[in-house]
Amino acid sequence: MKSFKSTALLLVAALALHFSYGQKMMDDKTVEVGGAAMFPSKNIVENAVNSKDHTTLVAVVKAAGLVEILESTGPFTVFAPTNAAFDLLPAGTLEMLLKPENKGKLTSILTYHVIAGKLDSKALEAKIKEGNGTAELTTVAGGKLGNEKSRQTLAKR
Repeated sequence: MKSFKSTALLLVAALALHFSYGQKMMDDKTVEVGGAAMFPSKNIVENAVNSKDHTTLVAVVKAAGLVEILESTGPFTVFAPTNAAFDLLPAGTLEMLLKPENKGKLTSILTYHVIAGKLDSKALEAKIKEGNGTAELTTVAGGKLGNEKSRQTLAKR
């Protein structure tokens, strides 16, 4: 399980983008991700299915049974690995995670990419500034992103 969390951190650090949606985002403007418009009036899943760069993410979210949760009001920030990030996984890893008996592992990895609340790039920059160059984020899985342990894990990769 430790290697799966390390892989999740690698995905976030390497090629992750983020989506942040919820009712409060209705006033925000539309942005483009993966060549597709991300509409504030739509939820994370509704927007992600339109991104050619996030087809693998959509497939694994469905396999993990997380569609309903990510379609809820939120707001959530999802550090959304691109297809290219999934391609960096060791051969056979994704196929193994998509097996029904590994649904719990897959759910754990995916929820490690989700932060409760809205966190855009400006808010993240402010947190890093407050933390004198670092910021620690708590995922909905209870994990910590940006702490010393996660940095050491990434450094070993």
